[in-house]
Amino acid sequence: MTRRTTHPAGIVTRITVQSALLKGNLLDDPTARVIDVYSPHGHDGTGLPLLVALAGYTGSGLSHSAWKGFGENLPERLDRLIGNGDLPPVVVAMPDCFTRLGGNQYINSTVMGPWEDILIAEFVPAIETRFGCGGAGKRGVFGKSSGGYGAMVHALRHADFWAAAACHSGDMDFELCYARDFPAALRAVAQHGSIKAFITYVESAGKPSGDDIHTLMTFAMAATYDPAPDQSFGVRLPVTLDTCERISELWANWQAWDPLTLVERHHDRLHRLKALFIDCGSIDPYDLVYGARRLHRRLADLGVDHRYEEFPDTHSGIDYRMDTSLPYLADALIS
Repeated sequence: MTRRTTHPAGIVTRITVQSALLKGNLLDDPTARVIDVYSPHGHDGTGLPLLVALAGYTGSGLSHSAWKGFGENLPERLDRLIGNGDLPPVVVAMPDCFTRLGGNQYINSTVMGPWEDILIAEFVPAIETRFGCGGAGKRGVFGKSSGGYGAMVHALRHADFWAAAACHSGDMDFELCYARDFPAALRAVAQHGSIKAFITYVESAGKPSGDDIHTLMTFAMAATYDPAPDQSFGVRLPVTLDTCERISELWANWQAWDPLTLVERHHDRLHRLKALFIDCGSIDPYDLVYGARRLHRRLADLGVDHRYEEFPDTHSGIDYRMDTSLPYLADALIS
């Protein structure tokens, strides 16, 4: 039995934004991007805060608004929270930022595309113009996993644009969460003969395995943090292909984008935020909780106001955490 509520339903409006910034991108990803925008029941969006949902790896904002069995999709969750009085009325945008390499970290890359700029310069202005919502001091960004990473990095780098952010189980402490995947990536390259051959195989496979997708994720991270436009699909690994020894100068390019590194350069900007929420499952199988704890403690040392929580769960099926984070963000944006 699928849980549903009787609260009045908001409206989900699907808009399309033509991204000039994605034109000619190396991965040949589409430039026309769909964004589902939720407006609460009885509101057209005018004057309301705007929250932007960033999807995790292999996801799209459109999955947030899709039908979901045995639970709620994001619009239904918003209907319930707003209907119960737990969440003030907000507009929530769910953009499709999927890429050929299976996901997005929402930063600028010469391979993946200038997604940091796309969000800030194209998507949000289009949404705010259409719905009359958001604006300075009334914008928030949130996400889980890769989306949580994106929300955290945008908070660190663009606290002049976003006023609030929530990072659920976001990628951080790259040494723990990424480096252990390099041997498996090398095995996949050896099995298929090259990175290009592996990606071609995944794209043509009727049912790529979970291991295949995990390896593709490693290549997506490489194309994000250390893009190499002269290589096949813009991917080069920060290890030697025969012995899996770390190539220090390439790995340094990855680590420069670790939130634990970025916080040292950008923490002063976080003081501009009205709200910063960070959480992680205490038994996260990707070991993200250790990075989250380190970031939390560093933020506390730096005097950055934030809310940090851990919960007894893993990495998957944790959308219920939005019941905590979204009211926290929205209340701050309307204050």
